[in-house]
Formats: sequence, structure tokens, C-alpha cells
Amino acid sequence: MNTILIAALSAYTTTANSLWGPGKAELSATPADPGSAVVCAASGPVFKAWGTTFNERDLDALRMVSDTDREEILDRAFAPDGDLRFTKGRLTMNANDYSRAWYSCSEVDGDFENRFFNIEHDKTNALVYVKWALRRNPKMTFFVSPWSPPAWLKINKEYCVVASRFNTQDPAKNALLYSGESDAVDPNEMWLQGQRGKPFPRRLATQSYVIQEPEYLQCYADQFVKFIDLYAKEGVTIDRVMYQNEAYSYTPYPGCPWTAEGTVRFNAEYLAPALKAAHPEVSLWLGTINSNRRSYIAQIIGAKGMADVIDGFGFQWEGLDIAESLCDEFKKPFICTEAECGNGRMDWAAGEHTFWLICKNLRYGAEEWYNWNYVLEDDGRSAWGWRQNALVQVDSKTGKARYTHEYYAVKHYACYIQPGAVRLAKFLNIRATDGVVYRNPDGTHVIVAGNFGKVEQTISVKVGEKYVNLTMPGKSFNTVVL
Repeated sequence: MNTILIAALSAYTTTANSLWGPGKAELSATPADPGSAVVCAASGPVFKAWGTTFNERDLDALRMVSDTDREEILDRAFAPDGDLRFTKGRLTMNANDYSRAWYSCSEVDGDFENRFFNIEHDKTNALVYVKWALRRNPKMTFFVSPWSPPAWLKINKEYCVVASRFNTQDPAKNALLYSGESDAVDPNEMWLQGQRGKPFPRRLATQSYVIQEPEYLQCYADQFVKFIDLYAKEGVTIDRVMYQNEAYSYTPYPGCPWTAEGTVRFNAEYLAPALKAAHPEVSLWLGTINSNRRSYIAQIIGAKGMADVIDGFGFQWEGLDIAESLCDEFKKPFICTEAECGNGRMDWAAGEHTFWLICKNLRYGAEEWYNWNYVLEDDGRSAWGWRQNALVQVDSKTGKARYTHEYYAVKHYACYIQPGAVRLAKFLNIRATDGVVYRNPDGTHVIVAGNFGKVEQTISVKVGEKYVNLTMPGKSFNTVVL
């Protein structure tokens, strides 16, 4: 039996009024409460990487701060010895909802040979941000998922899915979503509040928005290859592809519904062969899955040919509800492709929600976790009219940056759980606390726990022959490093 020798212990605590202060933990031969002690296993799932997304609106916010502050913000996120230590990035092909406005890499209708496909827009926008990160960590790699194909490849000839006052689509085209039942379309379905646990989406689109003729599907698959090639010329390594962001959000911003049949056809018959021929080193994952309709998603995963071409799954939002069971059934890994974006308040509640969600993903066995927006100005308003949170908030009037509670929620995990860490324990609702325990490749052990109750609580975690008795203030994030 291996003996774990603990040479030192460090503890950190964050509350709404005290950010990253000293925590209260001690080693003991006995647990503070024998009835609720957490005991570590010999081994468990391996965690591989922390990551974030590279959006134009983040770049805009970064350009508002002083050069000195920008360097600090970037160092904290991407430097190997920084706070968050992001080693992975997520990219969009064409615009997403945190681009300034719609654009695509292919604006010439009928260009099936992709002669005019280009990333000129990216070179002066998102790629600037990417290269700032790469200067801190040249080994960073990226995955790509589009929000929408070029409009000319879609049945509605628009970048969005449904009409709203924030786009120019004719409302009559809403009828395409459910094959004629336009009066049933809810343009705000993806903004539902208090609906978690119910089926999402409430209704499934009846047709794929990418035109299902072979020349359109092949052209679109080839665009992924071109995107990888052009980014490689800029020194950016894309090592994973997902066919679509949130195929089940029917949005007024860039989006694209897919049916189960269309998803299988495009991935198995077009995208996978195109990648295999041009970039066999790039893996194809099914994502990003944001539906909790388990039987429907299982139908896609289990379809003929899919198991052979899909290397894993990307889950976000409601998709997390079914991630663990689907991965167990189909014996493939998953990553959390996106943190939930919040409401622009950037307050303690947002930090607590993100802390809880990271813990949930780790308990379910996620190999990687990706933040959404790292830096936004003011209330994080998008070009399509909604507000979102970020880890760093920039005041557009003063140019001053604030590290939000959500930033510290991420830091409590990412600063010390290293790539290659093995999960040894997970716990849920022990005295109003959730948490995980990991062993890093360098032999250190990390305990991360959140106290979601209002009163102080003490929990005990057995590491080797010793117990770590961790006392946590009410409403707090806590990390112990052994």
C-alpha cells in the first residue's frame, strides 16, 4: 500500500467580501465528523485541460484597458504560472453571438469549390486575441465549432434562425422551423428561466437548416478543412472539430438547427471523411450538445457509422443533464464546451453558479472545461440585445478592470488542478457542500469545496492516513493544496 507523505498544506477561501484569502484547514489523525468524512479512492477519471473562448467582444473589452492592465489580465489567464492556466481555446468559424455583427468566411453564393473562402476578418479581430494568448503559452491548442454556416448554405438564407428586432429576417421565414407552424415559434426559448429539468427544446425543429443536397454538405465540410489550414498558417493549431454550436437553440443571433438525420448524414458522410483525408490528426467530437432529450441524442450517437467517426462529446447547458449516462453507455469521453453565461450582473450569485457547475462537470467526469467570455465591458451586452457575465468586467467609461466573483470561482479549481490530474473523490450536499478531490501528476492533492449554505461548516477528507478538516465560512469557495 502506498503511503502519502504530506509535507505542507495551504488553504484558500473566497467569500463575497473577501477574495482569495487564507483558508482554515488542518491535518488530523481523526475526522472532525466521522459520520460524513470523505474517503479518497485509488483512482478515477483524468482531467486534461482548462480552456476559454475567443470572442470579438472580449477583444473589444481588452482594448479598453491600459497596456499594463491588459498584460496582467492576459498573464492571469494564459501564463503557465498564472491564476487560471488556460491551455485550450475554443474558436468559432464565422460569427457567433459575441461577435460584433454577422460575418462569414464565405460570402460568395454558389462558391462550392470554396475559392473565395478566407479568414481576413479574423486576422484583425479574434486572431489578435488568440495570438496574445499564444505569446503566453505557445503550446495552446484549439477546437472549432460554428454557430452558423454562411447564409447561402441555409434554407432560410439568413444567419439567424428566427426573426427579431435585432436582425432583418422576414418573420414569415419562422415557418421553416416547424414546417409551417409559425405561430408556435418562441424567439426567446433559449432565454427560459426556471425551466431546468424540463425537456429542452420544448419542440424539435422538423428540418435541418443547412441545405441537404450533396454539393452543399460537401462544400460545408470542406470549409472546416480550409479553416484549419488557414489558421495553421497563422500559427494556430486546431486539434478538434465540432459540427455545430447548440443545434437545439432556435436563435435570433447566429444559429443553425439540425435534425437527427441531418446530423448523422453530415458528420458520418461528409465532415468525418473530409477531416480524415486532409487532417487525420484532428479529432471529430459530437457537439455542442445542449439538449437533455436523452433518447433523441442517443439515436444520433447510436446511428450507423457514428461510433466509428466520433471520438467524444461536447456538452453544455441542458446537455449536461444527460452527459454522464450517455458517456457510460457509449464509452466515450466528454468535455464541457461552455460555461453558462448569466445575466450581466457579474455578482456573487453568478460566481456561485459557475463554481457549482464546474463541480458538477467534474463529478460527472468531464475531461476538459471551457469558460465562455473571459472579459466583457459593463453589463456584457451583445449585439443581439442580451446581457452576459464574464470573469473580468471592464468599465467602458474609466477603462478600469474588475476581477469578478466568477473569476475566483474558476481560480479555485484551475489554479491547482493540473492537466493529467486524477479524480479521487466527489461529494454532493455534505452539510450543504459540494466538492471534488484530485491528485496531480506532481503528487500534490487538491480539495475544492463550495459551502452553499449560510452558516459555517466543517468537512473532513481522508488523504492517505490523515484527515484534512476544512472549516468553510457560509457562502464560500474553498481550496486546499497538500
